[in-house]
Amino acid sequence: MGYFVELVLSGLAIGAIYGLVAMSFAVIYKATGIVNFSQGELGMLTAYTSWSIATSVGAGGIFTVLIAVAAGAVIGMICERLIMRPMLGEPVLSVVLVTIGLAVVLRSLVTIVWGAAPHKFDVAGVERVVDLAGVGMRISQLGVIAVLLVALAAFWWFLKYSRFGVAMRAVAADENVARLMGISTARVQSVAWACASALAGLAGVFFAVIYGLSPTIYELGLKAFPATVLGGFDSVLGSGASGLAIGVFENLVGGYLPSTLKEIAGFLLILVVLMVRPFGLFGEKRIERV
Repeated sequence: MGYFVELVLSGLAIGAIYGLVAMSFAVIYKATGIVNFSQGELGMLTAYTSWSIATSVGAGGIFTVLIAVAAGAVIGMICERLIMRPMLGEPVLSVVLVTIGLAVVLRSLVTIVWGAAPHKFDVAGVERVVDLAGVGMRISQLGVIAVLLVALAAFWWFLKYSRFGVAMRAVAADENVARLMGISTARVQSVAWACASALAGLAGVFFAVIYGLSPTIYELGLKAFPATVLGGFDSVLGSGASGLAIGVFENLVGGYLPSTLKEIAGFLLILVVLMVRPFGLFGEKRIERV
């Protein structure tokens, strides 16, 4: 029983990281109807930027989180303004291809600036172990779960009650009607990219603190993609919750079945679910945009 609890708790920690990236996919899709294939790279660039700032000033855990949010938001807004803004009104396929190109550029940029060697992301206090149901959990693992829960609550309030959240939902429902109502789609897209990049950045920083900092962090985008599909591209909250499910499922598969199945467990799960609910567990039944 103790082994099972250990697998579940550690699965929740990596699942929270997946959930943050999955939410970032869903935020951009909800605001623009575009799948951004550079989310993993945005998280990687934010992790390296945060590492440079945090180590130079000796930041603690909470300050490092704030640095990640700020750095991620700024990076997202820069990418949106310089690269994505000129693509407004262009065919969806063209915009998606631009996000793939952006991913390649960001990956190369990180290697050029920081090198390909891995680094240790030291943050004071986060290595302390807490006993939870007889299982040792690091503060950093508990912290990422708490951050995901806060992000879920914040986005629930933002999308339901804030004026900008309502505007984002209006753009997602019908962009042309939203423009006629005076909503600036460019502004909505800019805020969406800032929020999505901040979420991906948080995931990248927590992954770097727990598992180490290296250019392979961009793979989080691929690992978290099943969570977005499982939750539904148009469901920010569902994508975040599905990240937890994917993390736990992967850990259980890796713990009780051959370890080689762990890498594909998430994709196997979404294949089964999508045969029953093609729009995801929390997605709307009819999804018109890709």
